[in-house]
Amino acid sequence: MTTFNLPDLGEGLAEAEIVAWMVSVGDHVVADQPLVSVETDKAVVEVPSPFTGRIARLCAEPGEVVKTGAALVEYGDEAEADTGTVVGELKSRAVVVDEAREAAERAAPARAKATPAVRALARKAGVDIAMISPSGKGAVITRQDVERAARTLTEAGPLEPLRGVRRAMARRMAQAHDEVAPATVLDEVDIDAWADAGDVTMRLARAVAAGCTASPALNAWYDSRAVGRRLHDRIDLGIATDTADGLFVPVLRDVGNRDAADLRTGLDRMKADIEARRVPPEELRGATITLSNFGMLGGRFAALVVVPPQVAILGAGRIAPAVVAVDGAPAVHRVLPLSLTFDHRAVTGAEAARFLAAAAADLTKPG
Repeated sequence: MTTFNLPDLGEGLAEAEIVAWMVSVGDHVVADQPLVSVETDKAVVEVPSPFTGRIARLCAEPGEVVKTGAALVEYGDEAEADTGTVVGELKSRAVVVDEAREAAERAAPARAKATPAVRALARKAGVDIAMISPSGKGAVITRQDVERAARTLTEAGPLEPLRGVRRAMARRMAQAHDEVAPATVLDEVDIDAWADAGDVTMRLARAVAAGCTASPALNAWYDSRAVGRRLHDRIDLGIATDTADGLFVPVLRDVGNRDAADLRTGLDRMKADIEARRVPPEELRGATITLSNFGMLGGRFAALVVVPPQVAILGAGRIAPAVVAVDGAPAVHRVLPLSLTFDHRAVTGAEAARFLAAAAADLTKPG
């Protein structure tokens, strides 16, 4: 029997969710034939077979989450490897287990204090004892604490496990919270010179390019381990895109050297791919800075989340009429709120202010 384990699919991902099998038990497959589609970090990808042989067992059902390095498919004894097929580099099982144990130990909070009987009650009730606030003497968790937590969970309704895109978002946001030192600067831009039917997202993309030109420090990646940054010559702009399944961030490449029509065509194509769940993984990777046009849905300002290794995200709020001063007299103009959140480990306040000023100046231009 030959076992094929889920490989690292290129981003150091810890797991993937099975979307659909393309083979069945008993099928004869050849090397490079697609076996299964899996959902990784915001993308659905196909995993090819590294062997030629007959499928003896599928090790997971659609909807299950499989850890990288865990068994995915078992082949019959006649399976032959194709040395020319590369599906990812796998560490040994012992290394994977050791690294997972070390990571868990580093992340583990201080052990909650409770008697064995109380711990058993918490397990039976499905309550994570580490999340309970103790009321006993010496910060000991009591039976009453467990029962109160269990009642609260029952009233809150059943737990809905996060899957796919939402699961990936939860991991990314936790990583950002742990790593980034965020700071936010705000401004409002008078856009009354715009044409009535302008493409707001493309205007914002151009403004990001203007900001990066004036302050290149924001078009960068920060390496927290090496305590260093990588400044990018090309602006690859992530566009935060809301869907029913969660947040996707397709990447518009080289926005500083493409016209608005070309960028709009590219963004529309990627959005169509996202809706059809066939967006290539490479179109969701490598953003050097991100744009969130959340004002299309609502809200004026926001303290947005910078996702490492990026160091900045620009947010655009809801466009609304406001009273502004024009030649010393009050007038009602359309105003666009801007929120720039940056990683203060890699970007100074002055660099962020220069970026925002340049972006705002570009947005005041007509057309």
